[in-house]
Amino acid sequence: MISDEQFTQQAMDMSPGLYRLSISMLRHEADCRDAVQQALLRAWAARSRIDPGRFRAYLTRIVINECHNIQCQRMRVSPMADLPEPEPIWQPEESGLAAAIEGLPPALRLPLLLRYMENYTEKETAQALGISLPAVKNRLFRARRALKKTLTDWEVAPE
Repeated sequence: MISDEQFTQQAMDMSPGLYRLSISMLRHEADCRDAVQQALLRAWAARSRIDPGRFRAYLTRIVINECHNIQCQRMRVSPMADLPEPEPIWQPEESGLAAAIEGLPPALRLPLLLRYMENYTEKETAQALGISLPAVKNRLFRARRALKKTLTDWEVAPE
């Protein structure tokens, strides 16, 4: 069981990372805020059942599920052809790395973001994504390989 003070402190510490995670999935500011807020509400309601050692992975998993729920609601509300393209919040950096990461499929992008951007361990990443540890290692390897290929294929124009 996690105490109210522990919950509040850890949730506040994790909020920026959870928001970045939701941005990478939803790319729409209002939806991102909704996903994080709904995840925090769900976790708060279940705080008596949460193991403090697994709180980080637990809350991350809830955010991912909320993002999937929002994506499903979008598809049910209006046909995709009628939806305007949401403005991206995370603008690609000039280096091209951010654009290359955005170009990865979600199955490779999410483990990469959790492991290297949010500093989750491989075990925490596996728990958060609900996949095995070997699957996380495999996806990280494939994501790094895809990034390396993408970034080496880009040519730098001489100045």
